Amino acid sequence: MPGNFSAYLFFAVLVVSLGIINCSPAIASGFDPLEVCIENCAQCKKMLGDWFQGPLCAETCIRLKGKIIPECENFASISPFIVNKF
Repeated sequence: MPGNFSAYLFFAVLVVSLGIINCSPAIASGFDPLEVCIENCAQCKKMLGDWFQGPLCAETCIRLKGKIIPECENFASISPFIVNKF
């Protein structure tokens, strides 16, 4: 009986650890900062419309190779791409 318990415990730990590993694709494959940067530019363009210069944002991503990633809810990170319509 004690052997069965340790076998069940080992199996449970194995299943949980595999579940944790498989749940995070970024850990397994990494992420490309350039891709994230361009996707964030597209998302900000969808959220802010004509107020946001999407092409300029994407060009900046390419020029800086994704070193600066814009966050739509962080004004400091998107301020260079905001159009002043006043």
